[in-house]
Amino acid sequence: MSHLAKDMTPSVTWKEITPGCNIFEGGTSQVVETGDWRTIKPVIDWAKCKQCLLCAPVCPDMSIPVNKEGKREDFDYFFCKGCGICANACPFGAITMVKDEK
Repeated sequence: MSHLAKDMTPSVTWKEITPGCNIFEGGTSQVVETGDWRTIKPVIDWAKCKQCLLCAPVCPDMSIPVNKEGKREDFDYFFCKGCGICANACPFGAITMVKDEK
């Protein structure tokens, strides 16, 4: 029996989950926290941010929300894994990677 992503708990064994490369349900990224193992995280300096949005499309986890007015918002750490791609893409040095103190 496969469990839905929202029902996953530490008590669910590997025998009960969906086999790799099989899609059991859609929209699981909205219910499964994937940024909980991050050791470093991006922090934005709003004084340096020029709202160029070069960081948003390079984020592999879609952790940089852009609102309806076309302005980037703060990071969504629920999904961010701390890869640093956004910091490397920022031409203004507005994103700094820092130790994630949880």
